[in-house]
Amino acid sequence: MLPAVVLLSGCGLDIAGSDDTSAQSSATAEPTVQIAGAAMKGVIQQGLVVANRLIADKDGYHAPQRQAAKPALTADDGSYEWQLRGKAEGWALVELTADGGTRMICDVVPQCDQAGGEPVAFGQTMPLDSNFSLLGAGDLRLETVNLTPLTHLAVTLAERSGDGLSPVAISSAYTRVENWFGLPAGALRLTPPDLTNLDAMTGVSADAIQVAVANAAFLALVNDNVQWDSISDVLGDVTSQVSSTGQISITGDGTNVALADLVSAAALQSSELQNVVDSSVISQRLAVVQHRNVQRFKTIADVNEESDTSVADSGETTDENTGGDETAGTDSGSTPDSSTDTGTDTSTDTNTGSEEQVAGNTEPDTSGDVTSGGDTSSDTTTDETIADTGTDTNTETSEPVTETTPEETVPANAALLSWTAPLTRENGESLAMGEIAGFEVVYGTSAETLDQSLAIGDASVDELLVDELAEGTWYFAIRTLDTDGNRSSLSEVVYKQI
Repeated sequence: MLPAVVLLSGCGLDIAGSDDTSAQSSATAEPTVQIAGAAMKGVIQQGLVVANRLIADKDGYHAPQRQAAKPALTADDGSYEWQLRGKAEGWALVELTADGGTRMICDVVPQCDQAGGEPVAFGQTMPLDSNFSLLGAGDLRLETVNLTPLTHLAVTLAERSGDGLSPVAISSAYTRVENWFGLPAGALRLTPPDLTNLDAMTGVSADAIQVAVANAAFLALVNDNVQWDSISDVLGDVTSQVSSTGQISITGDGTNVALADLVSAAALQSSELQNVVDSSVISQRLAVVQHRNVQRFKTIADVNEESDTSVADSGETTDENTGGDETAGTDSGSTPDSSTDTGTDTSTDTNTGSEEQVAGNTEPDTSGDVTSGGDTSSDTTTDETIADTGTDTNTETSEPVTETTPEETVPANAALLSWTAPLTRENGESLAMGEIAGFEVVYGTSAETLDQSLAIGDASVDELLVDELAEGTWYFAIRTLDTDGNRSSLSEVVYKQI
């Protein structure tokens, strides 16, 4: 099992790092820490990258400590490296700008339109204007900070905090942006793959592809939309909204970029990309991404029907919904927080009949209260299961209530899991979403040996795709982690035959 600490990193940035990676530039020089990552929207080549530590002043306001240094250039694959003076501790802000030599690979199918220029074919390079920039931030103990339109929005959002770019503000902003686009927890720390070269990377996950497609949507909006001449225009509009209001308009007003526009463009791109890849594995994962974006678009539409002035500030409208559009049509099972049956501990406490299923397969005989199918929809919202945190404290967290939904086509070697966050602790006290730090999904080829795990540092996430599973029977369970570091015991084990 992973230690609880890996689930406490807001925005999905695992906080389990090491200072051992700091290097000495010379025998007498101060230590340095290397920051690395990739600039992807598609791949950005010869972009100018600068990194600065985020330092708090006497009032606790965090801002970058500017240092005079020559920018590093991104490589042909978008990667960069930066040596930052000092130890591998604290957080840093990384910024990319463009000049006359900067190029970006068009990752929009079939082409990328340019104002006043010929369209650029998918997979070919195109220039970037001098107004283009990307921001990203992260914990130096991880030493990896990727730069994408989504991380740019997250940093812009974090800058609104009264504490400036504090670790808490950045973590919260990363999580919030993930929720806007219906991305899995921690998605913004994933390095997006090059969408123009997917056949060469069959090991890439559906989650990483979803992040790349969401970033491609910003450039896709330039096509056939006369109000956007470049991706800089699109980014400028969205960041202006976020900077001003802390939100993105759901449907827009005919002038501004809307979240619905971006999600719709992402759904279309994931569909179009299926026609340009040869790998059946990648095609299946793109189908999963397309489905997720379609469901996210439906959720946005549902929210907008409730209020014409609604804005997208999180995914909570569906994350706690047991049967909403966000999870409709997905394979149910175990996922973060209760990602696999919310049973093991629940069966010994006040289990009221939680239900859980993995991709249409029934659970093992040991999970007596688990059903093998059907959509429990909102009927499960009243069911509460309670779990022991496995600690000596009195702050045990209850296991989440899972829901089952109709089977959806997902890769044959994957399990799509969904669940509902717990509402109470073992002692009967209520458990607020703000008290849940995240979840840990554990799995393996034996119910007794769940030797693999996935951490989710976001309480609002209620779905997880576990892919690249070898043939055989796979078993899953989940535990909840609260903000005090207490962990629930594992849920009942569920399984899927691959």
